Amino acid sequence: MKKYIIYALLILVHSSCSKEFTELSPISERNIQSAYKTEADFAVAINGIYDALQLQGTYGKVYLLLNEMRSDNTLNGGGANGIAATLNEIDLFKEISTATELSTSWADSYKGIARCNILLDKIDASTVPDAFKKRYKGEALYIRSLLYFNLATIFGNIPLQLTDVASPSEVNLKQFTATEVYNQIINDLIAAEPLLPAKYTGADIGRVTSGAVNTLLGKVYLTKGDKASAIIALNKVVNSKNYSLVPDYAKLWGAANENGPESIFEIQYKTGGQGEGSGYFEYFASIIGRAGGVGGGNTPMNMTTDLLGSYQTGDLRYAKSIYRNNRLPDTTYSLKYITTQTTTFDGDNNWYVARYADVLLMLAEALGESTEAYAYINQVRTRAGLASINASSPGTFVQKILAERRAEFALENHRWQDLLRLGAAKATIAKHLSIPESEVRLLFPIPQKEIDVSNGKLIQNPGF
Repeated sequence: MKKYIIYALLILVHSSCSKEFTELSPISERNIQSAYKTEADFAVAINGIYDALQLQGTYGKVYLLLNEMRSDNTLNGGGANGIAATLNEIDLFKEISTATELSTSWADSYKGIARCNILLDKIDASTVPDAFKKRYKGEALYIRSLLYFNLATIFGNIPLQLTDVASPSEVNLKQFTATEVYNQIINDLIAAEPLLPAKYTGADIGRVTSGAVNTLLGKVYLTKGDKASAIIALNKVVNSKNYSLVPDYAKLWGAANENGPESIFEIQYKTGGQGEGSGYFEYFASIIGRAGGVGGGNTPMNMTTDLLGSYQTGDLRYAKSIYRNNRLPDTTYSLKYITTQTTTFDGDNNWYVARYADVLLMLAEALGESTEAYAYINQVRTRAGLASINASSPGTFVQKILAERRAEFALENHRWQDLLRLGAAKATIAKHLSIPESEVRLLFPIPQKEIDVSNGKLIQNPGF
């Protein structure tokens, strides 16, 4: 599972084109009659689905720009001109609907969704053994849900395609609200949970588990404001006893520590010049990368002084995840993504989509201010070398949750979604950028190229 199988995917891979979403499944690249029959066919298909999480428009790069760099944690370090101009606009909440990053995220997300839909539509009629049918369906439902969750968070009102299409005319371009998308995700995750094992062994370690399903389900319920349902889902993860905090925060990072006891779901990468490496080294530790220059001319995300100053005195996470040379302040970089690689953008770093600390802090958030909630928060704080807190500690409960999540998950792509979910995005970003709250937009614009080819069926988000 460390290396996704991406060869023999001609029937799955959709080429880049001007119509992006409306050509989810071009006939010219498909041979449905002769494929999707055997166990081997679907083994290739499911690995193609996992591979969609590595695409540039998803967790390969752009999700990080539209979430982590959007927040007050990082800023565009590549300047404001040339190819960095649109990154600067995203960072400063001035992005335009024609930004390449937006169209790439939209296209690659729906590309992954299309792969999921093909498998889900075809597998029941195949000769795949029932045990694998169940697992593959559960994996596809989870990954489709993960992609839709990101799309709904980024764009809000989006098309919800749940079946395979044989031609562009079959694509349903009706836009659904984020709440409607979350409801569909919940239904899919509930269906996926009993199809998946609680854990794997051997070469299958790293695949989607029922714990990953319940973790995402808890986050979606929290995003909807359904705290009671979130508690049920997240308690399943805790009560499974399959996960625990790694005693040393530094042992969360690096190839030697991947898929460990705290890991719930990671996107798998492997260095070696085969196109299966990650670019997180250059994105977050670009000053010492091999690419030449900051970020190799790619996507440097520099940590803000606000993030660096937000750690409490004595917090062990600072020294174990951040390096700062006080003589050369621009050498500040993240230790989380340091790796040995033979070429640029070919790191061995996996990407945490979810880990157990997230479950504990989300469960505390769902419970609300209480002795039980602080017990979960303090498990995370104890590992960080910090004293326990309680209701009498300074700040509101939401402020304490946000502060703890910021320190625990710095540069892990949580901050913007946390600010949105906890109702703090406008005030936090307005203060961070010294702009009026009215200029802090909670959604990105629908890519203009998608609107242009939709024949009036896609409507732009307000304010663009």
